[in-house]
Amino acid sequence: MKIDARSVARILREPGALRAILLHGDDTGLIRERARQAATAIAPQLDDPFRVVILDRDAPERLEEEIFALSLTGGRRVIWIREGGDSLANPLKTSLSQSSDTLVVIEAPGLAARSRLRSLIEAHAQCAAIGCYPEEGRALEASVRQMLAEEDIRINPDALAWFASQLGPDRAATRGEVEKLVLYAGRGGQLSLDDVRACIGDAAGVSLEDAAFAATVGDRAGADLAIERALAEGTSPIAIARALLSHLHRLRRARIAMDGGQSRADAMRALRPPVFFKRTEAFGQALSLWTTDRLMEAAMQTQALERDCKQTGAPDLTLCRRHIARLASTARLPRRGR
Repeated sequence: MKIDARSVARILREPGALRAILLHGDDTGLIRERARQAATAIAPQLDDPFRVVILDRDAPERLEEEIFALSLTGGRRVIWIREGGDSLANPLKTSLSQSSDTLVVIEAPGLAARSRLRSLIEAHAQCAAIGCYPEEGRALEASVRQMLAEEDIRINPDALAWFASQLGPDRAATRGEVEKLVLYAGRGGQLSLDDVRACIGDAAGVSLEDAAFAATVGDRAGADLAIERALAEGTSPIAIARALLSHLHRLRRARIAMDGGQSRADAMRALRPPVFFKRTEAFGQALSLWTTDRLMEAAMQTQALERDCKQTGAPDLTLCRRHIARLASTARLPRRGR
């Protein structure tokens, strides 16, 4: 059966009589985190060889054997499969027709919606299919707030909004950045915007921000250098596209306010999170170079970049570099219209 977003936490905390949990989607970090949660709900000690079996590949030939193996120390067993695919469908279907209390946890990033394995899991009452996709906006902020709350750490709203805007699409990377904040604040601490900036100022998100600002002020060399640095730090082209899109949307909101009669300074002050004081000059310069219509066109092209990067076999790195060059060239064009 399909599990809706509101029920995911409960299912992972208390799998109950479920026989299998399939974790699919684009966020490999979130898939791994949820797989661990489900496995530890059954077997708290994942290094227990009598109750936990971890398979790094599809391994369909071992699945039935492991499902019906007995735990020598008692308690339910967990089979954690890290690269699940359709070859698991037949042995899993056969196993589900027989009695067993073993829980099978399957990581399957990128699994197609029409795959045999996903169809089997979604149709079976004792199985759960959970989509794991990159969080954005309020959902991402809520997850960060929850991670910090687990350590009794509070974060100011402007700090949370800025921090979320710097994060990429991978849950593992997000948790790594949150752990930095935990170490910085200490249990029971409070985080301000200055605290968060001081803590993660050297994160990969800064390279993305450098690239976005450089491109929108027409600094081709600076944008190219920042993009190469971000890619070298492991940032995906999709994450770069999303960072560029976020920056363009903020510029467009400020530009619309200016078209409505606000001063540039007032339009920038009204943005949430606020423009970092070290970035205000570059942000203001970009507002003087771009029109509302041109920003809208650039945002649509950036959305198309993300879509193209998701195509199988697409030269995503080349597409990303070319798009950055196009933005920088557009910024240098004479302004016309709104």
